[in-house]
Amino acid sequence: MRTDAPSVRAARESFAEGRRPAADGPAYDRAEATASPVLHLTGPILLGPEEELAEAWVAGGRIHHEKPDLPAGTGIERIDGFVLPGLADLHCHVGISDEGTATGLEGARAQARIDRDTGVLLIRDAGSITDTAPLQREADLPRIVRAGRHVARTRRYLIGYAHEVDPEDLPATVAAEAERGDGWVKLVGDWIDRQVGDLTPTWSADDFRAAAEAAHAHGARITTHTFDEETLPLVLDAGFDCLEHATGLTGDTIARAAEAGVPVVTTLVNVDEFETYASQGERKFPDYAAHMRRLRARRFERTRDAHDAGVQLLTGTDAGGVLGHGIIHDELDELAACGLDPLAILQAASWGPRAFLGAPGLEDGAPADLLVACEDPRRDHRALRDPAHIVLGGAVIR
Repeated sequence: MRTDAPSVRAARESFAEGRRPAADGPAYDRAEATASPVLHLTGPILLGPEEELAEAWVAGGRIHHEKPDLPAGTGIERIDGFVLPGLADLHCHVGISDEGTATGLEGARAQARIDRDTGVLLIRDAGSITDTAPLQREADLPRIVRAGRHVARTRRYLIGYAHEVDPEDLPATVAAEAERGDGWVKLVGDWIDRQVGDLTPTWSADDFRAAAEAAHAHGARITTHTFDEETLPLVLDAGFDCLEHATGLTGDTIARAAEAGVPVVTTLVNVDEFETYASQGERKFPDYAAHMRRLRARRFERTRDAHDAGVQLLTGTDAGGVLGHGIIHDELDELAACGLDPLAILQAASWGPRAFLGAPGLEDGAPADLLVACEDPRRDHRALRDPAHIVLGGAVIR
């Protein structure tokens, strides 16, 4: 993981100041702008897998590890329960409708609110047709980190979703999306090749390398949609920073991803849909259908193997376009089905994504984006499915 990348440093600075993560446009201090009560969180406060506080306070939209100085007569609302940073969805598409078209800002706003109400308070939008930058200034919505629009090979992706380009235009397109987004670019690395009748990489090794170099030269990190086994060595060789889906992981590429510190965004709820995709394409593309079924059948084993080998897993749902929003808890259940224990699930869904994106957790002075559960989620992740409270920027959403 390129923790020294300019995009990571910029994100940390912006999040720490309560601002939108983009480098352009007016700063919007969400925490200070939110008229919120003073809260006494009686804890425990789960700062990480092995670190907790007995209690904390929220004032001025921020978390405080010690009771802050308050004007005489200030009302304090007591909140009991297990406190942890809000959940994260690192692969969803705010602004893409069920029909695969742009929702417009109102539709995107509604999708973000659905996610928020499940406890998702941090989103990395992994490609959208709708420019959701204006939503980043809205204090009642999850914090959104945009990857711009998908970049795909001409006629090798879902119609209307992506900038479709040929190899000679790939570096310039990646550079443009790096400037447009919030330090991330999303490249479609493989898709069905109708002439071959199966999944194949959509770019050559040189193309992948040129894309990664263009993103990094413009201060961004680059991730890739990948289902196919053959794509993974190419993108790891090229220096990609993250892997989306990564259903084609093998023992060799698992070891390489672990050694390189390249995380996988899981999207297991989407991988479960591979049977549907296989059935839709079976008559014309039987090899593709068989391949998709094999990938689906090994999803739990493959994910567990990656986790056991030290690959960082991060939660994503792929909501937007095919799957509806608000399904993060289904993804957590899928991780449990892989054999991950509750602490590993919380690491993938809360603490880990925030560190990876450069977003604060519950450190002193951080914006107060948090969940409160009645039961200990370290014993059972399902305690988060119906949290007692959701707090965003210090405001109690529920």
